[in-house]
Amino acid sequence: MDDRGAGAATDVFVAHRNLLFTVAYEMLGSSADAEDVLQETWLRWVQVDLEQVRDPRAYLVRITTRQALNRLRTSKRRKEAYVGSWLPEPLLTTPDVAEDLELAESVSMALLVVLETLSPTERAVFVLREVFDVGYDEIAATLDKTPAAVRQIVHRARQHVVARRPRAVVSSRETRAALASFQRAVETGDAQALLDVLAPEVVLVADGGGRRRAALRPVAGADKVVRLLFGGLGKTDGTLTASPAVINGSPALLLRLDGEVDGVLAARVEDGRISHLYFVRNPEKLTRVETETALSRR
Repeated sequence: MDDRGAGAATDVFVAHRNLLFTVAYEMLGSSADAEDVLQETWLRWVQVDLEQVRDPRAYLVRITTRQALNRLRTSKRRKEAYVGSWLPEPLLTTPDVAEDLELAESVSMALLVVLETLSPTERAVFVLREVFDVGYDEIAATLDKTPAAVRQIVHRARQHVVARRPRAVVSSRETRAALASFQRAVETGDAQALLDVLAPEVVLVADGGGRRRAALRPVAGADKVVRLLFGGLGKTDGTLTASPAVINGSPALLLRLDGEVDGVLAARVEDGRISHLYFVRNPEKLTRVETETALSRR
């Protein structure tokens, strides 16, 4: 490819970069892996004869999906050896992500956790169809399957996700209010106030990756979660502060220990109370919570 062709390829890739990153991130739940996928996509893209490409966006999404799917299949072994619970990597997102309700829902911690329970192929098909509205024929060409098979996979994946995702979409205002009550209760040591904001069957999932203190398995039940927060996870050797942040398009709390980022706490709210808490403390997953990441469905 000559300089002119390389420049054109670069312009097209940059124009679609946020979309491609979002596709890879939603499939992988890791910004580091998503960036690697984009690098692999770029290396393949610059070898393409652009004059033969009718739809550059679709072509790039196809390359990205295939590379992400390969990585998703190989990452299964890595996750099986992971110390404790594995949670997606949180991202500090730009304001427009929260304004796009469909995009915010698709990258929410709650939905990404559900997507982890799908097979790699189911996840790829669900993300492409339900989030990015890719046609069945295009998905079939991307995955080397028939459109009929893709429709069956979409139906199966959709049923799986619907059975596990929140029953209703909760407004950002309601989530912020629940988190504010949670924060006040923790900071004042008010166990009853904390019980009041937690659903009786609340589940806390903490991801320390063996690098920081965290519950190795999900903790279920409001009483147990309160004891954990005021006991093991609440004990620190410095000053712990929390501040509101928009993580993955939704309200969350950014925790700092003596001024340094210590964790991210995201919540799923149902009927006005917190039903799930996602607590990411693994420092390897906290590299993108201070600088905004742009995401896009287009």
